[in-house]
Amino acid sequence: MESSTKDIGLYIAYGAIITMAVVPIYAGSLGSIKGMKRPSNAPKAKKSDNPLEDSEDEDESISESLSSGDAYLFPIIGSCVLFGMYLAFRYLDKKYINYVLTGYFSIMGCAAVAKTFLMVAKKITPMSLLKNVAKYKVTLSKRSKNLSHISFTVVHGALLVASVALTAYYSYTKNWIASNIFGLSFSINAIQLLSLDSFKTGMILLSGLFFYDIFWVFYTPVMVSVATNFDAPIKLLWPRDIIEFLFTQTEGARFTMLGLGDIVIPGIFVALCLRFDRHMSWKRNPVGQFRSTNFPKPYFTANLIAYIMGLGLTMVVMHFFKAAQPALLYLSPACILSVLITAVVRGELKDLFAYTTEDEKDDKDKKKKKDEKKKNKLLSQTIIEEVVADPKTGSIEIEEIELEEEEEEEEEKEEKEKEVIAQTTGSKKNTTSGKKRKNKK
Repeated sequence: MESSTKDIGLYIAYGAIITMAVVPIYAGSLGSIKGMKRPSNAPKAKKSDNPLEDSEDEDESISESLSSGDAYLFPIIGSCVLFGMYLAFRYLDKKYINYVLTGYFSIMGCAAVAKTFLMVAKKITPMSLLKNVAKYKVTLSKRSKNLSHISFTVVHGALLVASVALTAYYSYTKNWIASNIFGLSFSINAIQLLSLDSFKTGMILLSGLFFYDIFWVFYTPVMVSVATNFDAPIKLLWPRDIIEFLFTQTEGARFTMLGLGDIVIPGIFVALCLRFDRHMSWKRNPVGQFRSTNFPKPYFTANLIAYIMGLGLTMVVMHFFKAAQPALLYLSPACILSVLITAVVRGELKDLFAYTTEDEKDDKDKKKKKDEKKKNKLLSQTIIEEVVADPKTGSIEIEEIELEEEEEEEEEKEEKEKEVIAQTTGSKKNTTSGKKRKNKK
């Protein structure tokens, strides 16, 4: 009877881990749509009445993209960091190392949790409760030029206080539920902010980490040692027997764990599939709001199902062999093959490998340059208006200044033309005088 309850508790743990892994991938992927560049034929989104939304940043939320060069270096850098942490835990007092790590992840986690709480509040809070909430705006400017701005409400302040309280609670107790909240927040924000510039880069990254995970888990004790000694919210935890844990509250309870790398790395690939779905659906039918999530999602659905199956297979193998398994051993092939098979079936393999976000970056840079030029022109106009202080004669003087500038430009053009004419006539005179000298001789 006791063994059967333990098995039930273990199955619950596997299901909870898979659910907690899928939730940030799904939420982060939907959030990554905001990082896409709005096409020129797409209308701008209407300003939202929700005070928690900041619709002014619609075209500024471009995520950081990883290139193929970054993908090649990722396993190497990851190996160096992992082995360095292993040596630190082996030769130094891990208590003090975890103090430093707790402080660092608490500061970073506070911001991540506040942002995640805000995302949840936008979804679940009815507008009837928010219509009387005042919105404040702080703008940083230099010489009448706006450098940045931040908008906030009382709700933002309350959520920030809640995240600080949760951070303090986790730092003091190291509670596994608080740790999971931090881990989920890190995962959601990472999937939203990080992106792959192409499917080629994603396949290089997953392939490299496929061998990275196999080596450090099967051939060395490094990965397991760091995962068990690293007392920071970089993994999701669930008691292996939740029934016994709830009723006995034993201190030495064992946990099933999943590293955040096994969520974030495949997660940014799943998010890439969703952005590709949005790209292809808009290409076929450019109607409605571009950043709407109401469009066909064949690649995203296939890839997310493949991720769930790969993670489930990891749990099955781990359960039967009673040993830790490198999750990317199963997740990397599942994600890559699901995309390739879907593209072949739909006849879009060429479009799949042609899709890239580099064009979006180039367009974004051009747009920034144009915006800077416009801002400089507006700045010069405001300076002229500030010089003119008299409200009665201000418009006349401004017009006179603009006319003077136009006259000066015309005078400069005329002077340049005269110089060109003088040079050409001078050269002609020189040639005719030379000919006359020759004739005299």
